[in-house]
Amino acid sequence: MTFDSLGLCAPLLRALRDAGYDTPTPIQRDAIPPALAGRDILGCAQTGTGKTAAFSLPLLQRIDSTADDEPRVRALVVTPTRELAAQIGESIATYGKHLEELWHTVIFGGVNEKPQLQELSRGVDVLVATPGRLLDLMNRGAVNLKDVEVFVLDEADRMLDMGFLPDVRRIVAKLPSKRQTLFFSATMPAEIQALAQSMLRDPVEVAVAPISSPAQRVEQFLYFVDKGNKRSLLAHLLATGDLGRTLVFSRTKHGANRVAEFLHKQGVSAAAIHGNKSQGARTRALDGFKRGDVQVLVATDIAARGIDVDGVRHVINFDLPDVPETYVHRIGRTARAGASGIALSFCDSEERDDLKQIERLLGAHLQRVDVHPFQPQQGTPPPTELGAKARRNTQAAPKTAVRKSGRSRGRGRAASSR
Repeated sequence: MTFDSLGLCAPLLRALRDAGYDTPTPIQRDAIPPALAGRDILGCAQTGTGKTAAFSLPLLQRIDSTADDEPRVRALVVTPTRELAAQIGESIATYGKHLEELWHTVIFGGVNEKPQLQELSRGVDVLVATPGRLLDLMNRGAVNLKDVEVFVLDEADRMLDMGFLPDVRRIVAKLPSKRQTLFFSATMPAEIQALAQSMLRDPVEVAVAPISSPAQRVEQFLYFVDKGNKRSLLAHLLATGDLGRTLVFSRTKHGANRVAEFLHKQGVSAAAIHGNKSQGARTRALDGFKRGDVQVLVATDIAARGIDVDGVRHVINFDLPDVPETYVHRIGRTARAGASGIALSFCDSEERDDLKQIERLLGAHLQRVDVHPFQPQQGTPPPTELGAKARRNTQAAPKTAVRKSGRSRGRGRAASSR
């Protein structure tokens, strides 16, 4: 199947070809046709499956088909983090670059609001926003949602994790009751199921992989190591293996800083990204990682949720997460867009219960790497008891804004991706 068979218009197909995309991912294949038909969508898919295109392409086609000379917010995308909002804006610009009748902008907190207010005052068709900044500008009369035709809620489960569900409900209360809603979440806990039921009308449900399944083509390996030797093990792996672009997960903000500073002292180009960093610092770190100037990006879970970078060859769990589903989200940062990847996890004595929960969720053991210079003093524990359906992992050891033209709207401006 190709994108040509999904019912997309010629300008969108041209943009996809320009970007080198010809075959839709499963979430795109299953979600785009009903979304183009105006159906509500309940999409459940792990990270790295192409969700952004799955909602951006039908959204753009619908709004483009009814655009007029007075832009107003007719499509709203709400997403939990600044980085993710910015990347969705970039995707909309890429997919919509051959459309001539649309304007879009992205708004989020942590930066000067004046340029955002200026863009909103000029009028936009598609608005991408984080909940806090959106509500703030709505309360001040800078954003009006009465004309929204398409509403997208992205990463709904992360909204729950970050405490944004009350904000989301306040935003939804201001939307027209007659609208199309596209709802996407990597997991479906009870609170998210209830939210979806309250927002969606006879939705088409699209689930492309079991919630507990890790990304395909990710090889997963486990290192038992004492807590005090984790940084030394990390430096050893980076020095002895061709790891390439690497994303390292820390459980805490201070931990992320300490790891990045340690790697700098070892001569490794590294940067930390987390909620205490300014938006400018986070943008510089992420841009450097995308360009390849930064080899190692050390991130907390919330900050990393918005990272969508092709070519991440390794994900390293410096600290194991205490929520097993988070492990699945983390390793989904590699093996994106059909590529393969490797996930390495460090486990100290205090994290062994977390490891058990992860392996039970996966229904498989992570492949242990028993030969490395930093063996734990207490030795290694026996394998997790997985039950009758358990299967062992037998992998080999690791080798180490829409741009528009021709719509002046009477202001003498040709077009802007904003």
